[in-house]
Amino acid sequence: MLNCDRELLNSIDFEKGKGLVPVVVQDEKSGSVLMVAYANREALEKTIETGYAHYYSRSRQKIWKKGETSGNVQKVKRILLDCDSDTLLYVVEQEGVACHTGEYSCFFRTLAEREDE
Repeated sequence: MLNCDRELLNSIDFEKGKGLVPVVVQDEKSGSVLMVAYANREALEKTIETGYAHYYSRSRQKIWKKGETSGNVQKVKRILLDCDSDTLLYVVEQEGVACHTGEYSCFFRTLAEREDE
């Protein structure tokens, strides 16, 4: 179970996102961004209660635990709330890979990059 600031928990603006907030997931050791998912209040509370990342699947319309079928779980070390109270950051210990493609991070393709002039 994670220690939780209930006052901050109650300040999260789930209504702005129609019941969901985006969750940015960051690797504790490397600082790399691993993925972005969504959580409703129930998924967040399960994360706090179990210490493992839970999200809300918009396509399946249900809560899921990261790694429940693959074994690539995310042990949550810290949860941070942004200044607008509408986005979360999970700092995690990633077991295995984060991306369903088999890549460690979902952010492995470069769309644009600055070239030195």
